[in-house]
Amino acid sequence: MPKVLKPANAAGEHLVDYEEKVFQDVKAEAGEKALVTFHTVAFEGSIGFVNLLQATRLKRKGFETSILLYGPGVTLGVQRGFPTLGDEAFPGHQNFNKQITKFMEEGGKVYACRFALQALYGHGEGALIPGIRPINPLDVLDIILLHRKANAFILDTWTL
Repeated sequence: MPKVLKPANAAGEHLVDYEEKVFQDVKAEAGEKALVTFHTVAFEGSIGFVNLLQATRLKRKGFETSILLYGPGVTLGVQRGFPTLGDEAFPGHQNFNKQITKFMEEGGKVYACRFALQALYGHGEGALIPGIRPINPLDVLDIILLHRKANAFILDTWTL
């Protein structure tokens, strides 16, 4: 068996060139919009959190950015905690809540489908993180179409 002579990786070392940027840093032009949709369950994978980070990045690049939570995506927008709301039961337990709150504090808009909230997941509007706007299920398609008509960048987040 070959002998490994390379020392083990150590904290503080760089394993990749994290400074090289291949593409230009794109910024929004005046009036450009973005919509990030979520049809994914909270904690069922990384895509929900990763695309919340992407929505925040779009906002910071100057896009008028909105988030749409529909179907199982409404689970990203409910208040959580244990043993009481707001408590973090384990590291990362409040990731969704904190990121959505930060996004809204920076001027982003978040919408949640009332049908999914009540009929699918048994929550009322009071369960939503403060600042999230509940919408009629008929508005789900219309917000997407309005963004399409505005030539907005649309990032769809799907799992299941």
